[in-house]
Amino acid sequence: KVEQGAEAEGIEPQVRCDRISEDFKGLCARLKITHDNFVRTTDESHKKVVCEILQKLFDNGDIYKGEYKGYYSQRQEQFLTLRDQEEGEWPALYGEVIEITEPAYFFKLKQHQDWLIQHLNDNDDFIFPKFRKNQVTEFLKEPLNDLCISRPLERLKWGIPLPFDEGFVTYVWFDALLNYISGAAYGTDEFEKNWPADYHVIGKDILVPPHAVYWPIMLKAAGFELPKTLLVHGWWLQSGEKMSKSSGKAVNPLDLIDQYGVDAFRYYVIREMKIGHDSNFSTEIFETRYKSDLGNDLGNLVSRAVNMTARYGAGIVPAETISGDPEKEVKETWENTIAELGELMDKFQYHIALEKILNFVRSINRYAETRAPWQLAKSEEAEDKKTLETSLAVMNEGIRLASAVLTPFMPDICLKINQTLGVSETVDWDKTTVWGDSLKGNTLGEKVILFPRIES
Repeated sequence: KVEQGAEAEGIEPQVRCDRISEDFKGLCARLKITHDNFVRTTDESHKKVVCEILQKLFDNGDIYKGEYKGYYSQRQEQFLTLRDQEEGEWPALYGEVIEITEPAYFFKLKQHQDWLIQHLNDNDDFIFPKFRKNQVTEFLKEPLNDLCISRPLERLKWGIPLPFDEGFVTYVWFDALLNYISGAAYGTDEFEKNWPADYHVIGKDILVPPHAVYWPIMLKAAGFELPKTLLVHGWWLQSGEKMSKSSGKAVNPLDLIDQYGVDAFRYYVIREMKIGHDSNFSTEIFETRYKSDLGNDLGNLVSRAVNMTARYGAGIVPAETISGDPEKEVKETWENTIAELGELMDKFQYHIALEKILNFVRSINRYAETRAPWQLAKSEEAEDKKTLETSLAVMNEGIRLASAVLTPFMPDICLKINQTLGVSETVDWDKTTVWGDSLKGNTLGEKVILFPRIES
């Protein structure tokens, strides 16, 4: 497809890939997604790894030459069998399917089928979520065919030449799967630190057969450990259908980022997707989350706290001097929240973690309504003055803690909150998530509007 697309544009495949890769890098930067390495399978370091592993498998007798005769999907760049049909028809995802006969090199896939079935049985956590395992076991109920791993040079030039026969290039899936090894710095001292992966994140549409069948067998044959878990994510749907440019059903995240900001977009997609399942994208729900969770709950809380601290405390965070039931209640809510977050994050239940955090934010808002600093400020009583100071301290400390645990989800917004609170950036989770008096004496910054009102 890369070669065909480049030919249609009248450019070289490398030029086309250079352009497209920059689009993906740019999207990562816009979404505040950081990465250690952006792997390109045209990198010389990657080509070297592919050739080394191909040669090793060939020398070990795991690769042999034969003839391929059958069906080929140009869209998926995948050889097919009749069992891939549905009711006698090729599914639309395969696009045009052609029948071909050609010499080819094959990887001995089927001799490892029993081993793979046993590995799945012995390692219940190999696929997450567990219901995705059914898809793999169903596939393995039928005998595997050996995998054709070559394309003749006269039909395809865009690829890595086989090291043992330069009349052929490597099949895209065999080449592409090995980028996980080359990207983990295979051949250097770093590799042992990086491999095996704890979680290998993939999309559900490429679980079977590439990542759940080809990939583990390739690793075993080449003498590598397998990733501990394949974390399989679902699709974003719109009106119950997969979003795609070709179907005309797609939401451009850059449009939403331009309108609402990157952190609002990050919050929505993490809050609305249960990892491993499909989720339905709704601009209406997006706007509701923006106005309610972010604007009314979090944004207004920060604005009120800064405003009241400025009016009733000269902009300086006072100390807590009393501890009544309202204070105990909000602190207990925090302790319950932080006690649950670690396990929720470890189990990829980010949507529930965000709901817990926002519930804590709402508890601070309720606390403010209970203590009513604007009423306490009218009193001349010494006890009311202490209560006023405590209420300001509790509200600001609660915001600091909420910001600490929201940082992975909304880094820019939390940076603004921390700057307003006079908090320096820190990565010490244990210290930043313990209720304390670290804000005492801090001069708060100017009032900040975190989530401006935006018309639909």
